[in-house]
Amino acid sequence: MDIFNTLFLAGLVVVLLVVVRWKSKMRRLPLPPGPLALPLLGNLVILNKRAPFKSFLKWSKTYGPVMTVYLGPQRVVVLVGYDAVKEALVDQADDFVGRASIAFMHRVMRGYGLVISNGDRWRQLRRFTLTTLRDFGMGRRKIEHWIQEESEHLRNSLKVTKSAPFDPTFYLSRAVSNVICALVFGQRFSYEDNNLLRLFQVITAILRFGSSPWGQAYNVFPWLMEHLPGRHQTLFSEVEELKVFIVEKIRTHEESLDPDNPRDFIDCFLIRLNQEKDSPETEFHYDNMVSTVLNLFVAGTETTSTTIRYALMLLIKYTHIQEQMQKEIDTVIGKRNPLMQDRKALPFTGYGDNSPAQHSVLKDEGMWDSPWTFNPNNFLDAKGKFRNNPAFLPFSAGKRSCVGESLARMELFMFIVSLMQHFTLSSPGGPDNIDPTPELSSFGNLPRMYQLIATPR
Repeated sequence: MDIFNTLFLAGLVVVLLVVVRWKSKMRRLPLPPGPLALPLLGNLVILNKRAPFKSFLKWSKTYGPVMTVYLGPQRVVVLVGYDAVKEALVDQADDFVGRASIAFMHRVMRGYGLVISNGDRWRQLRRFTLTTLRDFGMGRRKIEHWIQEESEHLRNSLKVTKSAPFDPTFYLSRAVSNVICALVFGQRFSYEDNNLLRLFQVITAILRFGSSPWGQAYNVFPWLMEHLPGRHQTLFSEVEELKVFIVEKIRTHEESLDPDNPRDFIDCFLIRLNQEKDSPETEFHYDNMVSTVLNLFVAGTETTSTTIRYALMLLIKYTHIQEQMQKEIDTVIGKRNPLMQDRKALPFTGYGDNSPAQHSVLKDEGMWDSPWTFNPNNFLDAKGKFRNNPAFLPFSAGKRSCVGESLARMELFMFIVSLMQHFTLSSPGGPDNIDPTPELSSFGNLPRMYQLIATPR
């Protein structure tokens, strides 16, 4: 027997031993059912890489609403549908308050900040963040006024396009970001600020990478991906640009801090940090401050602006709905600035679905009349009045629900209504040229790029 046959047989024996051990381990665990998994690769071979949720929905028809899936060697229990998700996140909230480690996020944040932390760190930072943002107006009339002002800046920037086609991505990012910047940094930024535009490009790249098959590969096999070339290697260095921006803002706040008159979130964190600087167990330290501010800046910019961009795309695609919305807005509001109290009188103004983590709830066929189409009637009763659906959970539910939910709801409503008041939206090639299916649907739902024409009304 030559050396090659010997090596082949040895390799085959190793593979068989791995398979036997894998199956033996799986039999010993009292896990929910799920599709057959391969050693090391798990279910990745049969997973829809660009939209994993589609595979989960398909498998749930065979294995039920609670099933075991292997993303590579990582074992994951997947919940599908409103009933299963509600039971976990709401009915058993304390048991499901933890958040699993995401390799890419951990590499960036090193375990600090609000988004990926757990235990006492998460509890302290969440309580502080919610209280502080509310103190500075989140969900209240003060922030409503800021959004009105920012809506005017956005409208003026769109008028400059003079009805020519343009990519709306960074127009919307600048407007939305300025709202969270007012709360966190105590200031808004000029739309002509090229440094901020660069940061928006980095933020967009982060979400795109995280939602791509390459980003999934990093989260499943980080130990391997760290040694391979690719977009992730340059992205990590670009993320440092965001951190440098945050650190510089913190430094200028330190130089002008008045403990008796906090101006924004950073001031309040600095004050708390100084108060607890001698406590060895405090979570109010510099690393948590930088990461939490970064969390707020990125999440407060990208998720809401992406949702608005997706909503505008749908209004271009379905012109009859855009016309119906404008008719309602003209009747109820006219040309004055919209207020949150107007929302009940505008039932055709709804939200998009931007988080595949809740996709099986937002698309639960047992909870919605037409879950797979853009249809405002999903939110209307027989009399055309707004009706709440408990399965509408775009901000998640339970104790890990989105910290900025009230702010995001206000921004979505007021920005979209403001644009509908003053512009008719279209695109080169017309509605048939618009494809509303997401380009990627993994870490987030990413709408396809499109050109927007904003024609003044």
